[in-house]
Amino acid sequence: MSEHFIGIDVGTGSARAGLFDATGRLLAVAKRPIRMWREAGDIVEQSSEDIWEAITACVREALASAAVPALSVRGVGFDATCSLVVLDGEARPLPVGPSGDPARNIVVWMDHRAMAQADRINAIGHPVLDYVGGTISPEMETPKLLWLKEHQPYTFAKAAHFFDLADYLTFRATGATERSVCTVTCKWTYLAHEGRWDPSYFEAIGLGDLTDDGFARIGSRVVDIATPLGRGLTPQAADELGLEAGTPVGASLIDAHAGGVGTLGALSASGTAGDPTSELALIMGTSLCSMALTREPVFVDGVWGPYFGALLPGTWLLEGGQSAYGAALDHIIALHPAYPAALAGAKAEGATIFDRLEANAARLAGSIEAAAILTERLHVVPELLGNRAPEADPHATGVIAGLTLASDEDDLTRLFVATLCGLCYGTRQIIEANREKGVIVETIVVSGGASRSQLLRRILADATGLKVTLPETDEPVLLGAAMLGAVASGHYPDLKDAAAGMCRQGATIEPMAEASAFHARKYEAFRILQQGERRIRALFAPSA
Repeated sequence: MSEHFIGIDVGTGSARAGLFDATGRLLAVAKRPIRMWREAGDIVEQSSEDIWEAITACVREALASAAVPALSVRGVGFDATCSLVVLDGEARPLPVGPSGDPARNIVVWMDHRAMAQADRINAIGHPVLDYVGGTISPEMETPKLLWLKEHQPYTFAKAAHFFDLADYLTFRATGATERSVCTVTCKWTYLAHEGRWDPSYFEAIGLGDLTDDGFARIGSRVVDIATPLGRGLTPQAADELGLEAGTPVGASLIDAHAGGVGTLGALSASGTAGDPTSELALIMGTSLCSMALTREPVFVDGVWGPYFGALLPGTWLLEGGQSAYGAALDHIIALHPAYPAALAGAKAEGATIFDRLEANAARLAGSIEAAAILTERLHVVPELLGNRAPEADPHATGVIAGLTLASDEDDLTRLFVATLCGLCYGTRQIIEANREKGVIVETIVVSGGASRSQLLRRILADATGLKVTLPETDEPVLLGAAMLGAVASGHYPDLKDAAAGMCRQGATIEPMAEASAFHARKYEAFRILQQGERRIRALFAPSA
């Protein structure tokens, strides 16, 4: 019987399951939306029960769609956003916000309620912060835990388990409380290179209670990525998923990191495996995550890490990112007066709004390659949710310069292209910050929904001067998750071998030398606007 592996991905707005064979070929994929609650005070919450129900429906649908028997599924892997899940001693959900609703037991990654707590932690300047680029983000878990202790003391005291969402899913599937080195190193300040938590950090920031019982509430046992957990799927989880009890489950990944595992070190067209330390993985979703690997630790101000073993064994991870990526593009183009009519036109054509605007850009400029020139008088800094890297400034805001009274679809198209340029210049900043510390990459490997845009890949290549490569699979994040199951089952001995067996490179775009000068000017305009926003904000700071 053929062997198959299931990858389960929980993003910001949906859960998905992908069924793959042992060569990485995608056989079926299923998707379900997940609920989200938003409230004043930067509160964004979800439900672990809702997410699990969405997952079970996806897995069953994928199996049915591919007509693959459950017995042939030899391994399962989970990835998810770096959101905080809170449970009591009976694994029941606890409320995490003012609503008091225990169903709402997840603080979503993009929830910024803990800005003040992050600022206070950063003011302490503990050495642990050296391994998060020098500045902790309110997107990470210790500021959120401190907020819970200060604002929801009942929940904090009663909680027996604080999980990263991906680790919650493996717990739900297997009953194992081990945490993945990926999640706790990247988002919880676990020092993987030393194999320990630092109690002095938690004492200093006011979370000393978490040091009790060997950090049991946040993870007393931390294991390598893809380590088989427990005895595999519990009978209850297997029944809910439509799989066999005991099916191996690998230790989890953060969702963006699954994209890195599913793309770096892939086989080229010539059949040779790529060097993951010469590649930069860009995972494009609601936010963007950039991942560079080094053989030795490198410290880059404002870039998270270096994290040991948090993506591929034996390497150090430098994780940059843009807090708003797809979310920024969606928001900015929706502000334009021509957006409703353009959206209706796209739907009538059976296309997305992005497909329509990309086709418009090629028509107006004469080609995809020339489209960026449409924006020579329109400039966008799309930092609508702060600057994650390299400035580590969650208070940063967006800027648009060059607006006129134009309100037609051609003007909307220019705004669309200008926003793509702005997103690519934010990526360029991260690449340049890494380069200044000696981290040199030759190729950008892109994944996520936006990566399928030929226009975005063209602008990215020209804006950074680097080759941009697609993975062959349409679902690299799901593939990365499935690879966890493939390794946990023993089909592949480790992730490196799994990459050689399951990951392949697709189309590559080379940068155009003739576009370099134009993008240099655009990038300078981007920096001027970015610096202007910082200066204006400083004028109205409390101490000003």
